[in-house]
Amino acid sequence: MLSILTGHSYFLRFDRKQFERAKPYPPLATLQVAELLRNAGHRVAFFDAMLADGPRDYERQLASAAPQVALFYEDNFNYLSKMCLGRMRAACSDMIAAAKAAGCFVIVAGSDASDSPAAYLGAGADVVLLGEGLAPLCALIERLDAAPQARVEALVDGLSGLVVRIAGRERNLAGGKPLMLPRQTDLPAWDLVDISRYRDVWKRAHGRFSLNMAASRGCSFRCNWCAKPIWGNRYLQRAPAEVATEMSYLKRAYAPDHIWFADDIFGFRSAWVEEFATAAHAEDGIVPYTIQTRADLITERMASALARAGCAEAWLGAESGSQRILDAMNKGTTVEEIHTARARFASNGIRVGFFIQLGYLGEDLQDILATKRLIEEAGPDDIGVSVSYPLPGTAFYEQVKEQLGEKTHWSESNDLSMMFHGTYRSEFYRAVRDLLHEEVARNAASTDLRSRWQLLISQEAAFRLDDSGVAATG
Repeated sequence: MLSILTGHSYFLRFDRKQFERAKPYPPLATLQVAELLRNAGHRVAFFDAMLADGPRDYERQLASAAPQVALFYEDNFNYLSKMCLGRMRAACSDMIAAAKAAGCFVIVAGSDASDSPAAYLGAGADVVLLGEGLAPLCALIERLDAAPQARVEALVDGLSGLVVRIAGRERNLAGGKPLMLPRQTDLPAWDLVDISRYRDVWKRAHGRFSLNMAASRGCSFRCNWCAKPIWGNRYLQRAPAEVATEMSYLKRAYAPDHIWFADDIFGFRSAWVEEFATAAHAEDGIVPYTIQTRADLITERMASALARAGCAEAWLGAESGSQRILDAMNKGTTVEEIHTARARFASNGIRVGFFIQLGYLGEDLQDILATKRLIEEAGPDDIGVSVSYPLPGTAFYEQVKEQLGEKTHWSESNDLSMMFHGTYRSEFYRAVRDLLHEEVARNAASTDLRSRWQLLISQEAAFRLDDSGVAATG
């Protein structure tokens, strides 16, 4: 059996906004893979970058574990991994170099690795897995176990869904096998996590402790800006009773005050949520939780079922208060549906957050003001504001890729830099973001806030860019 050091490269400390929010979650996908490898009989150690100080911590664990294989498997349920912040890629490259220097066979998997395998192969990785990569990973590990000294070309012969570099040339062995969900009896390798450290961070900052779960993988909708390098357009849902059993386990083993469901879309069908509610109540496993969902899925029956199942908060991908922009995004929802979903949640006692996206192609001042009106009228309990981010593999990326310059990744999640030629400069969107947050903070009636909106609107021409991305006013 092999000795494998499994880890990831999302260092909370390297993302100032998220570090200050102090809401860390263990890397769910990484822990699922660790359990998969343990069940195959391998000796698995785990490096958790989330609360580590930096790559030097990895080097120390590498020295003590002395593994044969170093697996960097990013948490596919963490949307910031999909965004690939520049500092995280650099950190992963440093750790890959350290693992190679220690004589390890290095395997990498994750959204950015799938999009840009050359960056990771160039850092020293032997193999980059494409997408979720579980099928080729299992096959590759089995071959490594049988022949640890075999050359890369022999190890990957006949496999698909991965990228390697042979004789200095990159070989993309595309294709791949169907996705593999963990077996029903499998739980993530929670015992490898220092849960007490997570609990301490949460308790100090928020007075409560939250853990994460996932009831599904992927999303079948096709918004133009949403990248899907891991699961494509497929939506794979676990059995409701299985999810209820896992929530019950977490409640008894770790006593979280709250659960974050990391699904792109939780529940999807009212009948599934009703079954989940029944199973969770039967096991006395209900823990208040937060989900992500879509406005057009929130029927009266769905909102009622979610409330019965313990949902405390739901985040809607509202994106914009302008129907013109929603249609341009191929969002498939209407402004009216956003209002209706918010009202249905409120009538069932569920808090609501809106994800808002500024700066999409063609968005103008009137569209931004429509988003302002949406927030004023719908009154969400919270919002998250970003600007449109061109991710490889999306229709949006194809529309703007000729405009992209040297900066192709944000350094941290609070960056909000425009990386294509939008309507306005980045500073304008940052100012709008700040004012929208103040709207939600219920300062909308203040004279100061109204006057600041008026001032920004009066100056908007100074922030405009021409078609070449140059300030229109010079």
